[in-house]
Amino acid sequence: MDSWLSSLVTPTPTEGHGLAVRLGRLAVKKTQLDVGIRDNLRKDNEAEADALNVVPQVGADHFATIATSKDHWRVAK
Repeated sequence: MDSWLSSLVTPTPTEGHGLAVRLGRLAVKKTQLDVGIRDNLRKDNEAEADALNVVPQVGADHFATIATSKDHWRVAK
């Protein structure tokens, strides 16, 4: 297992956003393993508003699922 992600806690909101984007991209990469197919699908979808609107949701859902499972939404005391 790749261990690049040691925590969901980030020093700044901007870094948290970057992490969410990366998680979304990784989810797409894990779903479609073939680089050629993935690149072709990207070309097909880049002009589709519905496809582009899903991108931020994938990142948000992925981040929320992991954060919830790790109980990071609680307020630190």
